[in-house]
Amino acid sequence: MVTYRTHSIEFKRQVVQEFLSGETLHGLPKRHELPRNLIRIWVQKHEAGSFDEDVAAADTMQAYEARIAALERLVGRQALEIEFLKGALKSAPRPRSGTISRTLATDTALARRACLESELPLLCRISAGRAQK
Repeated sequence: MVTYRTHSIEFKRQVVQEFLSGETLHGLPKRHELPRNLIRIWVQKHEAGSFDEDVAAADTMQAYEARIAALERLVGRQALEIEFLKGALKSAPRPRSGTISRTLATDTALARRACLESELPLLCRISAGRAQK
């Protein structure tokens, strides 16, 4: 299995500066044990401005901002779900206090009534189908 080495931006800049100062593509790769094509790629990236710290920092910030926005959307959805479930819990029938034992049929009927009154009829039909099995 081939393992790849990673090089710091400072090292890449150093190699590019050596090349731009007149070092040949024969001596430079031998001294640093790098392929010639990789040095060519680094020179192209340097000329495009990819090795600038500001560009790298901007790319990192953009990735972080995208991740934060995705997490904020997730938190917003979860907050809406929590509020909906709190409302459903408030409107659910309260169990009667006392020693009267309800049967399964009574519990099922109460659950069906609560489902019909809620905003999730499809989910209620699914759960009612499971209860009948």
